[in-house]
Amino acid sequence: MFDVDRFVEDCLAAQHEADSQKAVREVLASTLVSPRNLLAALGEPTEAGAFKLYHGPTITVLNVIWAPLMTLKPHNHNMWALIGIYTGREDNIFWRRDNERVEAAGAKALCEGDIETLGEEIVHSVTNPLERYTGAIHIYGGDFFAANRSEWDAETLTERPFDLEKNMRQFQEADARFVAGFD
Repeated sequence: MFDVDRFVEDCLAAQHEADSQKAVREVLASTLVSPRNLLAALGEPTEAGAFKLYHGPTITVLNVIWAPLMTLKPHNHNMWALIGIYTGREDNIFWRRDNERVEAAGAKALCEGDIETLGEEIVHSVTNPLERYTGAIHIYGGDFFAANRSEWDAETLTERPFDLEKNMRQFQEADARFVAGFD
């Protein structure tokens, strides 16, 4: 059975390795050998949000629940990140900088049990293409909530400062749209 406290302890210990992202990825990979155990421990997702499992200055661990059909515009983290899907699917578009704009450079669909490793400079957007919730563990190599980050306008693809509060509200707004459209 998945134990959140033990998982966080293992991530905290692994972050002190020479290649912290690789070491933490191994912790996540060992957990995702059985995504159903993770789902059983965390519960079936019923509400969108980025729920803190651990938040500190050198590592942040979140249980990210994507609302059905939710999309988050291009953004960066300015720190390494790991994404591990335990239920549903998360589609990522990877973007490259082109002066003040970004342009699509690739894409990857992540399904249950998949892990994606993101470097510090990666810009990506995320979509849950399913008509059900997607659950993922996101681990960041720093303080996710205090980092100086950017986002790109969905229409013009121009860079601007990341608005954490607005982006967190998008989870609740996507949830409300889902409930209104499917009940």
